[in-house]
Amino acid sequence: MAALSVWFWNERFWLPHNVTWADLADPAPGVEYPKAGHLLSALPLAVGIFAVRILFERFIASPCAFLLHIHAASVHWRATPNPVLEKVFTSITKCPDSRHLDGLSKQLDWDVRKVQRWFRHRRNQDKPSILTKFCESMWRLIFYLFMFTYGICFLWKCSWMWDTQHCWYNYPYQVLTPGLYHYYVTELGFYWSLMFSQFTDIKRKDFPIMFIHHLATVSLISFSYANNMLRVGSLVMCVHDASDFLLEAAKLANYAKYQHLCDFLFVLFAVVFFITRLVLYPLWILNTTLFESWEIIGPYPSWWLFNSLLLVLQVLHVIWSYLIAGIAYKALVRGKVSKDDRSDVESSSEEEVDTNGTNGRGVKMVFSRKVENGTNGHAVTTRTWPQQIRSSSSSTDNDR
Repeated sequence: MAALSVWFWNERFWLPHNVTWADLADPAPGVEYPKAGHLLSALPLAVGIFAVRILFERFIASPCAFLLHIHAASVHWRATPNPVLEKVFTSITKCPDSRHLDGLSKQLDWDVRKVQRWFRHRRNQDKPSILTKFCESMWRLIFYLFMFTYGICFLWKCSWMWDTQHCWYNYPYQVLTPGLYHYYVTELGFYWSLMFSQFTDIKRKDFPIMFIHHLATVSLISFSYANNMLRVGSLVMCVHDASDFLLEAAKLANYAKYQHLCDFLFVLFAVVFFITRLVLYPLWILNTTLFESWEIIGPYPSWWLFNSLLLVLQVLHVIWSYLIAGIAYKALVRGKVSKDDRSDVESSSEEEVDTNGTNGRGVKMVFSRKVENGTNGHAVTTRTWPQQIRSSSSSTDNDR
């Protein structure tokens, strides 16, 4: 373990030339530099954030939902217990294709339509209510808005907000301030809590993608903290926080059936997303990490890794922007935003499958102005859309 630790924390990888960990270990009295051990405080904080979320959803979000006439809807039709179909549902597929449907139909002596109906009812039994989705989105809205507001207020007083070259002056001997520490650890604790809660939250089709996204976000935040790149890291977090709360607000409007407000908020989210991810991020963030840092401190191994990850993030921004643009276009042209199809209850109009003309899983792909029939990290995900108003947009929460 000692040899592994020495290899992992190799100074020639993590630090600029002629800098050692010993140089950062004993600063002057009253001065502190970031240390990897500080990141451990994010774990109990994540537990605390998760506990606060439970209380918030129960005592604040739920009453707000009731005021908007949003209630937990029960599943009207439950699948008839059937061991054969249940085994297929749990171990093979929840959305059988035409081949499976034909085989099950012959095995059970049921017509294909009846087998389709059973699987639809069985899927709907696992779907959460709109009340559950509303409470989840309201929690995310409040937290994202709080973190964005805190980030703006904190960075407004920081020199590197107005001149990004200050991110690199005297690097890595940059003092850790309480405000910067709290900003970083709170963001890290929140994403740890998302990783924990994803196993108890609404189960969606993009679960593996979102889990990888949260893991990547935790890794990037931890990496930049251990490497004392907190200044530029705080700018990256603020840029990404700018649009997230707008998507969650659009989701809330969607659940409350305020369609015009939902459309407006989603288009506003799209505009802010494009500005922050396709303009500010490359011209402000990447410019300083790639060019200004090269001139001031020069490249070294972890510098190359850090910038590679930021460039990959920019590629993802372009992909997500394309997906969002398609949804925003439909909202403007058709006058409505499509729903999130990742975990919605399926209506009877979507039940019978045209096995020759659907999406290959026997489920019709539809746009609907109607809010989900009683259930949805991220529905209309604001990061996750009305994550994330449809499943393809859900990747945004992936935005980090």
